[in-house]
Amino acid sequence: MLWRRQSLPQLASTKPRALAHYRLAVGLPRAGIDGNMSEPRYRRILLKMSGEALAGDKVGGALDFEMLDYYAQEIERVVQHEVQVAVVLGGGNIWRGNRSIARGMDPAQSHYMGMLATIINALALQDALERRGIFTRAMTAIKMDEVAEPYIRRRATRHLEKGRVIILAAGTGNPYFTTDSAAALRAAEIHAEVILMAKNGVDGVYNADPRTNPDATRFAHITYMDALSRGLGVSQDEAAASRARVRASCVFAASLSNRSIATCPLTVRFPGRGS
Repeated sequence: MLWRRQSLPQLASTKPRALAHYRLAVGLPRAGIDGNMSEPRYRRILLKMSGEALAGDKVGGALDFEMLDYYAQEIERVVQHEVQVAVVLGGGNIWRGNRSIARGMDPAQSHYMGMLATIINALALQDALERRGIFTRAMTAIKMDEVAEPYIRRRATRHLEKGRVIILAAGTGNPYFTTDSAAALRAAEIHAEVILMAKNGVDGVYNADPRTNPDATRFAHITYMDALSRGLGVSQDEAAASRARVRASCVFAASLSNRSIATCPLTVRFPGRGS
């Protein structure tokens, strides 16, 4: 089943430790969310979330209302401090292109189906944010006027300047490019100061897959060139890492496994140009 409708559970108060780490991602202090706050380290961020994060632990459904509401709450806390937020979502909770290609489907066809999956996720997250009173615009790289705005760089930037969260869907609009590439490209276009790569189940960059290799070691710091030369799975493709390097963007790798958008954003940092 693509969509399982269920009653919205009452969310428990968010873990203070998780919120503290997320505030660090945008430079907010560890102290309480209320009271005297220092200036955020970043004023414009791009958050790349995996599609699987929206499914949560539910079986038989691609979208979990509880998880959507939780991530909307996390984004709201950052927006409250006048940080401009752009979001790029994957679509793996709905469509896994590699599996269909392995069974003989035309790669371009499979990739376009994946783009449509990201649009479904974008509309779901938009609804969750708007239910919290957050002004949001969903923008797609594939023209779909009835449900979302077309992605236009200057319009996207203007939405951010007005304090709206923008959700950028359909990847780059081209097959053979992943949503990680889309995140790096859009970050460059909108002049985001940082990219938060929030991956489901992995809290940083390792020398091997920690989900299959218990001896995998996490890097505390690694450069773009080292990540590319070692063939590490920092993002889904080398084009995304290369684009971020050219743009001199900082990238923080983080985990979604404990239901925080960016649990450990400062454990792995990719310096910008020349690194």
